[in-house]
Amino acid sequence: MPLFPQAALNEGVRRRELLGWALYDFANSGYTTVVLTAVFNAYFVAVVAGGAPWATLAWTGTIALSSLIVMIALPPLGAWADLHGAKKRLLGAATLACVLGTVALAFAGPGMLVWAVAAVVVSNVAYASGESLIAAFLPELARPESMGRVSGWGWSLGYLGGMLALGLSLAWVLWAQSRQQPATDYVPVTLFITAGIYALAALATFALLRERAAPARHDAAQGTGFAAAWRRLAATWRDARRYRDFVWFLACSTSYQAGIAVVITLAAVYAKEAIGFGDAETMLLIFLVNIASAVGAFGFGYWQDRIGDLPALRITLFGWILMSGLAVASTGPGLFWAAAVVAGLCMGSSQSAGRAMVSRFTPQDRHAEFYALWTWATRLATIVGPVTYGLMTWLLQGNHRVAMGVTALFFVGGLLCLRRVDMARGQQAAATA
Repeated sequence: MPLFPQAALNEGVRRRELLGWALYDFANSGYTTVVLTAVFNAYFVAVVAGGAPWATLAWTGTIALSSLIVMIALPPLGAWADLHGAKKRLLGAATLACVLGTVALAFAGPGMLVWAVAAVVVSNVAYASGESLIAAFLPELARPESMGRVSGWGWSLGYLGGMLALGLSLAWVLWAQSRQQPATDYVPVTLFITAGIYALAALATFALLRERAAPARHDAAQGTGFAAAWRRLAATWRDARRYRDFVWFLACSTSYQAGIAVVITLAAVYAKEAIGFGDAETMLLIFLVNIASAVGAFGFGYWQDRIGDLPALRITLFGWILMSGLAVASTGPGLFWAAAVVAGLCMGSSQSAGRAMVSRFTPQDRHAEFYALWTWATRLATIVGPVTYGLMTWLLQGNHRVAMGVTALFFVGGLLCLRRVDMARGQQAAATA
């Protein structure tokens, strides 16, 4: 049985095209794994910011700034992409910007705070834009009844890409440490590795993935520029009551993704500050999380298509609450490793499930716009979650355990918002738009 069965794909979509789409997840996952989760975040706090009391808050503030830019810019960009049938064109620009931004991070040394902040903002804005644009291809590729598994295929392949980037980085770090090299020597190399994998794997995406969307018909008086994109967004806002289930899903996504954002951007910091892990142990930890995430995303997609979107997402949110409790209770490596496995299983499944669910609420001619609105919600989450965590550690003089306990409330909030979502009603609204 082929890995990507033709029966799961829309008519006219070839399996190699789905492989090209999934390879973009493979390409960009190294960025989140190495830059945001395992290596550069801790390097930023300890080396670039010199371990100052405000260092963690500076990191979370930088992530928040990049997310704010995405929230302002991406929705009109998504609407513009739909108007012009230009998702692939914008995806190329975002990819190039993220690769170059990652390379720029390699030159951030001790005290170079402004340079590091600027490079993180550029690369993270580009990463988020690319993630949204590639997701908008999903409804064009997969049949409605196969959205969960197809999304899961891509997300699980993404974690394999993250493991490749992290595995090569870990090998380099261990080699460098065996020769007593400082972090300022070996961390830049891990960023070059990450940027190289991103660029090479993305080439396959652009070679294999087709742009199926055609430019939208438009009134000449309305124009086709960004003013027209803003008018299109305004029309969607006026119809918000029709899309109320999508709106509640966005609220749910904002809440639970805020908790996930804490894990992604601060797991290495928590491992070092609360548990006492070193660089190599932290990278091994993140490697384990990626393995569990790949398994969770791949297997859970099939289960999601079988049991339904809402029950599937609800189960993962309960899993995140369990993970938070295990992390807070950890006083040594053992229980924390268990928390990491739970986090990995939940991360792959909950993020893949969310991406598939957006397609249920999306009108046929507004894929990029609605996925941009979903990205708007997830970027808001990356502000709320990490900044809340950073403020808690600052106010409580570095108490990371209490900050992690507060993180569990974001998953509880997601469960409460999810109760207001009616999938059948939301799909009907999209079909009649």
